[in-house]
Amino acid sequence: DIAGILKDKNDPTTLIPEITVSEAKKLYKEGVICGGMIPKVNCCITAIDKGVSNVIVMDGTVPHSILMELLTDEGAGTMVVGD
Repeated sequence: DIAGILKDKNDPTTLIPEITVSEAKKLYKEGVICGGMIPKVNCCITAIDKGVSNVIVMDGTVPHSILMELLTDEGAGTMVVGD
């Protein structure tokens, strides 16, 4: 029920559209990535470490969010990519 990785968890306008693994780790250390977002981001990092090219964190409650991610330039969440 969160749009993706946010710079400010209370402000949905601070969505980070794309982030590298090292940037995500930095935000984790800074406390920006916290609470329930920690296991999600850890899973993204693990997937990338295992060879997945990118992973999307998106709000699964938004209708057609997967189609929006696949078929639009804006996407529908935060794309986590390797460094």
